[in-house]
Amino acid sequence: MKRIIKKVAVLGSGVMGSRIACHFANIGVQVLLLDIVPRDLTPEEEKKDLTLESKAVRNRIVDSSLKAAINSNPSPLYRKSDARLIQTGNFEDNMKDIATADWTIEVVVENLKIKKQVYEQVEQHRKPGTLITSNTSGIPIHLMLDGRSDDFKKHFCGTHFFNPPRYLKLLEIIPTPETDPAVVDFLMHYGDLYLGKTTVLAKDTPAFIANRVGIYGIMHTLKAMEKTGLTIDEVDKITGPVVGRPKSATFRTLDVVGLDTTVNVANGLYQAGEKDESRDLFQIPGYVQKMVENKWLGDKTGQGFYKKTKDAKGKTEILTLDLNTMEYGPKQKVKFQSLEVLKPVEDLRKRIQLFSRQTDKAAQFFNETLFGLFQYVSNRIPEISDELYRIDDALRAGFGWELGPFEYWDAIGAREGVQRMVEAGYEPAPWVTQMLEHQKESFYIVENGTRRYYDINSKEYKAIPGAENFIILNNLRGSKTIWKNSGASIIDLGDGILNVEFQTKMNTMGGDVIQALNKGIDLAEKEFRGMVVGNQGANFSAGANVGLIYMYALDQDYDELNMIIRQFQNAMMRMRYSAIPVVGAPHGLTLGGGCELNLHCDQIQAAAETYMGLVEFGVGLIPGGGGTKEMTLRAADMYADGDIEYNDLKNVFLNIGMAKVSTSAKEAVDLGYMRPSDGITINSNRLIADAKAQAILLAESGYTKPVQRTNIKVQGRGALGMFLTGANAMYTGRYMSAHDLKISQKLAYVMCGGDLSAPTEVSEQYLLDLEREAFLSLTGERKTLERIQSILTTGKPLRN
Repeated sequence: MKRIIKKVAVLGSGVMGSRIACHFANIGVQVLLLDIVPRDLTPEEEKKDLTLESKAVRNRIVDSSLKAAINSNPSPLYRKSDARLIQTGNFEDNMKDIATADWTIEVVVENLKIKKQVYEQVEQHRKPGTLITSNTSGIPIHLMLDGRSDDFKKHFCGTHFFNPPRYLKLLEIIPTPETDPAVVDFLMHYGDLYLGKTTVLAKDTPAFIANRVGIYGIMHTLKAMEKTGLTIDEVDKITGPVVGRPKSATFRTLDVVGLDTTVNVANGLYQAGEKDESRDLFQIPGYVQKMVENKWLGDKTGQGFYKKTKDAKGKTEILTLDLNTMEYGPKQKVKFQSLEVLKPVEDLRKRIQLFSRQTDKAAQFFNETLFGLFQYVSNRIPEISDELYRIDDALRAGFGWELGPFEYWDAIGAREGVQRMVEAGYEPAPWVTQMLEHQKESFYIVENGTRRYYDINSKEYKAIPGAENFIILNNLRGSKTIWKNSGASIIDLGDGILNVEFQTKMNTMGGDVIQALNKGIDLAEKEFRGMVVGNQGANFSAGANVGLIYMYALDQDYDELNMIIRQFQNAMMRMRYSAIPVVGAPHGLTLGGGCELNLHCDQIQAAAETYMGLVEFGVGLIPGGGGTKEMTLRAADMYADGDIEYNDLKNVFLNIGMAKVSTSAKEAVDLGYMRPSDGITINSNRLIADAKAQAILLAESGYTKPVQRTNIKVQGRGALGMFLTGANAMYTGRYMSAHDLKISQKLAYVMCGGDLSAPTEVSEQYLLDLEREAFLSLTGERKTLERIQSILTTGKPLRN
C-alpha cells in the first residue's frame, strides 16, 4: 500500500521526544506531542488559583518540555516558526487523537512495564494499518509485543533516533519477526529521503549496532588508557579530529552524553552478553563507579572528566580530572612526536596508515584501540548485522566518525591489519581470514564509480543497496576527473553535467578555485549542458583566502589586490551570465566568498544544514566578490512599484553589518541568501545528486543565457543619510567601535549607489566597482589588518 505521512503522534516529551517532534516539524509534518498529566500543583499554579483540572496544568509537562527544546542551543528546529506544526496534549485527554496520526512513535521512559501500559492505550485508539514504533535504545523490541493485536505486531518495530535527532544522522530500524517487510522498506526509505537520515537496518540484539560497537570502543579505550598510562588530556588529543573523530573525542563526549547513560548501557551489555567474547570489558572501572557515586556525571551535574571553573580574574578555566588522585587540575598541553609527523597529512586514510606505523606511546595506544575494535566488529557479523557496511554506516552516522571500523581497517590494509593485530594478541573472525585467502584484499572496492562491499555469504563484492541514489565524489575522482589543479577538480557527473569541487583547506577560495570555476564554464559551454559547484568536505567553503589578502595588504601591493578582487568578481559574474545553468550545492559553513558564489548561481540546492552568511565585517571588510552588489540588487527587486521603501535595504544592510549566519537553509531563505525557489535537500548524502538533477532540469527547460542588469534602483542620499545617522547613533551609544562605524559607512555608500542626489537606476558593474573600491580602501586600514591577523592566528574575531 502507498503510505503518506501527514501527521505523527509522539508519545513522551522528554529530551528525545520533544526533539523528534521538532524534526518532523522541520520537514513540514503535523505533530501531536503528548505526555503524562502532573499529579501535583506547583507553587506558581497555586498562586494563579489553577487546579489539577486546568488545561494549563494538565499540559504543563509537555508544554514546558517543548518550550525548553525550542529555546535550546543548538536549536532542534530549522526555523522557530515551524513550532506551530506541533500540537501538545496529555495521555489522558488526548490519546484518542492518535486516531488521526499516520505514525505513532513511543518515546517514554526506558521501562518495559511502562511501555506496555502505553501500548494498551495506543491499541484502544490507533487506526489499524498505521505505523507504531518505539525509540528505545536498550530494551529488546520483541519483548514489547506481549498481548498486542496482530495488526499492531505487523506495523510495529524499533526506530532508534540518536540525540540530537536534527543533527545526528543515524536512524536504526529494528524489526521483529512479526513486522511486515513492507513496513521496514517504507521506514528505511522515509528515514533516508524525508528525515535526512542514514537509515541502518539492525537486528534485535543488545544495544543494536551503533551503541553496541560504540560503547565497546569507549570501554576498550579506557582499558588501553590504563595499559599505556596516558592521561585524559592525552587520550582526547589522540581520539579527536586527528583520527577522524569529533572534537569532543572520548572524555568530552562522555561528559556531554552523561556518564550515567554510558554506565547504564555498558551494564546492560554486560548483563545480556553471555555470548559476547568481550563481555568482561563492559564491567565498569572503579574510578568510573566512584565518579557516579560522587555524581560527577558530566555537563548535567557541572563536572565529570572535565570541570569548568573561574580563575581569580574571573576568566573561565577548564580543569581535567586526574584519575590517580581523583582531583582536578589545569589542562595539560599534549605533545607526541607521532602527532607532529601527521600535521602536514591532509588525507585521513593516509594519516591513519602513517599514525599506525609510528612507535611512540600515542601510536601504541591508537593501535591497541584499533586492533581491539577490528576483532570486535569482525566477530559481530552476523550477530548484529549480516553486512559489514551497516556497521560502518552506524558508527559514522551515530558517533560522528569520519570512517567506520572496516574503513579504518582498509586504511591500514586488511592483510597488514590482520598480521599486526595477531602480533598484538587479537584475533580476527574466521571470515576475514577466508576473505584474504580468496585474494580479496580489502573490505571495500570501487568499480566504475560504484563502491562495493565484501559480502561474507557469497564471498564476492556487492553494490551497497540504495547507493544509486547518491553521487559520491570520492568514487568518481579517479576515473571521471577531466581537469584539476592543486586546489580544485572538475569531475564529469554524467548526463552532460560537470562538477567543480574545491580541495583547499576549509575549502577556502583562492586563485586555483577561481581558475577551476572559469575552466568548468569553458568546458561546459563547449561540451556539456550544465555545471554543479559542490564538494563533500566537512563544509562548503569558509570563504575567500584571507591569508592571501593579508599578505598583499601588509605589503601595500594594492594593484595586485585590485586584480585579485576583480578576478573574483569577474568569475562570479561569469557564472551568473554563462550560457549553461550553474547550480550551487552548499552545505555546512558557507561563508563570505562561499556565500557570494552561491548568490551568483542560477539555482541553489542546499543541504538543510547550511550555515550561510556574508561575514566579511568580522575581518574589517565588506563583501567584495559581488556579495554587496547582489544583495543590493535583491533588495531593489523587492521594492513596490513607484514606492521608495527602505526596509528591505535596511534589513540587508543589518544582515551584512552584523555578519548574520543562517542556522539552516530555511533561515538562509529568510535572510535573503537563498530564494524561496531554491531547493533544500534534507539528506546531505543526496545533495550532489539533487543538484545535478536541478542542473538537468534547467537545461531541459530551455535555459537561455541571461543579460546583465542595468536597471538596479539605488536610493542615493535619502537612504544614505538614514544609514549614516543610524550608524552614528550606534557608535555614540557604544554599540560599535570607531572602525565598525567606518566599515558601516563604506557599506552604506555602496548599497545606496554612492552620493546620488535622487533614486537612480544603475548597472551591476557600477555597483561592483563601488564595492571593489570600498573593499580595497579597507585593506589599507591598520585595524582591518589587526582583525584579519586575529582570525588567521587565533581563529577568533577581534573587535577593535
